[in-house]
Amino acid sequence: MTLIHVPRPPKSAYDPNRPVSALLKAQIDYLHHAARRLPLRYRSEIYVNAIKTEGEAARYIREVTQAIQDAHADAAAARIKAVPKRRKVIEIAAVADEGAERKRPSKKRAKKSSGKARRKK
Repeated sequence: MTLIHVPRPPKSAYDPNRPVSALLKAQIDYLHHAARRLPLRYRSEIYVNAIKTEGEAARYIREVTQAIQDAHADAAAARIKAVPKRRKVIEIAAVADEGAERKRPSKKRAKKSSGKARRKK
């Protein structure tokens, strides 16, 4: 796989006191929509409409992302069932009796043929 070098952004790229941009607002709305589907114990208590700065947005994004990861990890752990211990079993190889596999005439047919012979006499 080819490694792609991504340069670090300058320190001026993040200003926690700068007002939220439209892109960040869209990301916050998207995460808020995703967080509404989480169980109550994972939801953030931050009011989305009160987010006005990049620092507040970063804190909200961090909380919601962590909550989603925690919810998925807990759900995956709940799906895993404990494997029961196997009991020791003696394995025996059985051979089928060839005589039992042969078809034998049923007793009813044998009696019917003998009954007809007696009547004719």
